[in-house]
Amino acid sequence: MNRIIRMDETHMAQPVEPEFAAAVGEPVPDETVAVDPMHLRIVEALLFAAAEPLDESALAQSLPPETDIAALLFELQLHYESRGVNLMKVAGKWQFRTAKDLGFLLHKHAVEERRLSRAAIETLSIIAYHQPVTRAEIEDIRGVMVSKGTVDALMEVGWVRIRGRRRTPGRPVTYGTTEAFLVHFGLENVGDLPGMDELKASGFLEAAPPSGFTVPQPTDALAADEDPYDGEEEEALPLPDDRADDA
Repeated sequence: MNRIIRMDETHMAQPVEPEFAAAVGEPVPDETVAVDPMHLRIVEALLFAAAEPLDESALAQSLPPETDIAALLFELQLHYESRGVNLMKVAGKWQFRTAKDLGFLLHKHAVEERRLSRAAIETLSIIAYHQPVTRAEIEDIRGVMVSKGTVDALMEVGWVRIRGRRRTPGRPVTYGTTEAFLVHFGLENVGDLPGMDELKASGFLEAAPPSGFTVPQPTDALAADEDPYDGEEEEALPLPDDRADDA
């Protein structure tokens, strides 16, 4: 379906006000540089037509060499900041998304294809915050054996991947989140996951957590004791029926 968007090109070509850029935490653009209205329309059209988020290199393929992609994206962000859709950066890529304050209007259009079990949600949370993490480490944190079906369900959804192998006896695989996980939850990188203060404010943590309690800082980088995944399948071990959780 083609989308027709009418915009004031004169307004769009004006330099971004430095005061606004500073207020939203973005780099202050050069006041002497005005973006090309046609380049702006091209980037806008590409982003609207794309089924998936696009990175700057993908956008640059449809523009002249040395085009300032960052300036074009900044201008579009500013233009759509107060509209029904916003330009957002997720997983290092760019995508138009419904404004957060209007999301409730689209709930009736959302299709829920699968509901994750409590075990899967807990496992996903542990993987997200503790990555890179092995199955044994997940079980140690949860205090219960993790069935293979639980991890398989998260990998089938596309939110969890095998990311490496620990340099310990048995060479267990390590798990981490995927780009699809970042896109679904609107995160630019795993470091944007809610911290302790945000979790407290949302009611997910007690006002006074136990002494020494901390929220881990996840990373996409390989750990010092982690090697890249070599593609070999993890050995499936039998699980005692009385300790395995439900997938």
